[in-house]
Amino acid sequence: MKTFLLSLAWQSAWNRRFTLALTICAIALSSFMLLGVERIRTDLRDSFTSAVSGADLVVGARTGSVQLLLYSVFHVGAATNNIRWSSVQEIERQRGVAWVIPLSLGDSHRGFPVLGTSSAYFEHFRHGERQALKIAQGKPFDDLFDAVIGADVAQRLGYRPGDRITLAHGSGELNLTEHADKPFTISGVLARTGTPVDRTVHISLEAMEALHIDWLGGLPVPNMGVDAEKARQMQLVPRNVTAALVGLENRAAVFSVQRAVNRFSQEPLMAILPGVALDELWEVIGTGERGMLLMAVLTSLVSIGGLVSVILAGLNERRRELAVLRAIGATPRHIVMLLAWEGFLIAAGGVLLGALALVAGGLLLGPWLQATYGLTLHVLQPTALQAIMAAALLATGWLASLLPGWRAYRLSLADGLSPRI
Repeated sequence: MKTFLLSLAWQSAWNRRFTLALTICAIALSSFMLLGVERIRTDLRDSFTSAVSGADLVVGARTGSVQLLLYSVFHVGAATNNIRWSSVQEIERQRGVAWVIPLSLGDSHRGFPVLGTSSAYFEHFRHGERQALKIAQGKPFDDLFDAVIGADVAQRLGYRPGDRITLAHGSGELNLTEHADKPFTISGVLARTGTPVDRTVHISLEAMEALHIDWLGGLPVPNMGVDAEKARQMQLVPRNVTAALVGLENRAAVFSVQRAVNRFSQEPLMAILPGVALDELWEVIGTGERGMLLMAVLTSLVSIGGLVSVILAGLNERRRELAVLRAIGATPRHIVMLLAWEGFLIAAGGVLLGALALVAGGLLLGPWLQATYGLTLHVLQPTALQAIMAAALLATGWLASLLPGWRAYRLSLADGLSPRI
């Protein structure tokens, strides 16, 4: 009997295929939105937490872990204090440390942060799924006053290798003192990563030191101008840096190295695990993702409501059909099951169509999203929550069809065979 009812439900739905196709499309769109929001939410969080995926520790002056992460990785805010260059060298010599990337911040160019670092940055820095930095145009800095810019800097300001730029002291865009006597030449443009690297101007630590060789306490020293040519002839050694990224030979030693840095005797330092700090930061700024998910759920409920409306509206036209089924021996329970199967088939068709649209859209737009926003979509790897959502949509569609079934159950046999005019 169940097979017969399923076949009958399919034939009945096919006879009203044009009307039901609109309902299936509505459910497909809501399924696409619901599953897509969950996919983007998951991948966006993975992309966010992998803004720096190759470093085992972030080292800086003692402060809050989130604050250290913000200014060292995302270049937001300012450090409470710098750390001495000798401390960075001491950390690099510690047992188990494979490499150290020094980070020196404080200057800017037209609102974009300037980062002073070493060649280890281009060699060891990783983002996303442990992807290395790539030079899209030009080459890494070679001369003292070479600069490598991120993709956003190049796009928004229209820069290309060979262009000359001037850096400014401090962050922001207004009322900044420019280092006009030491212009830089853009030597390279990095490929887009979807991370703060895209919004950063990179120079060498020696260049950062040269910019401030004639500065004291954040102000230029009067009558002590050192131009670019004089700076090239000087022995430039960094005095301090803002923070450092540390990579270990064996990740099992991460806690022992962290304790050693936290107990550093020369100056108060702090080492944090970037993954843990990123999770803490996401809990603070991740409210928007829950709002998006709620909107998708509400959209899906509206579509299911449309399914109920379509079946209820069709009951008046199908009163004779249902009465004939009753006349040939179908019980009220069979009528309820018929409408329930019909609602389930419509919901299943919509969810399947929405899932296929999500996969197709992800495969087509995936390369563009990766290149433009650094977002990698894993549409072929459904999450557990996506599976639960799809099952919930199917169950909701089936339950929603019980209301029209209950309405049909109450229709009498005579009511269908002798409809009111």
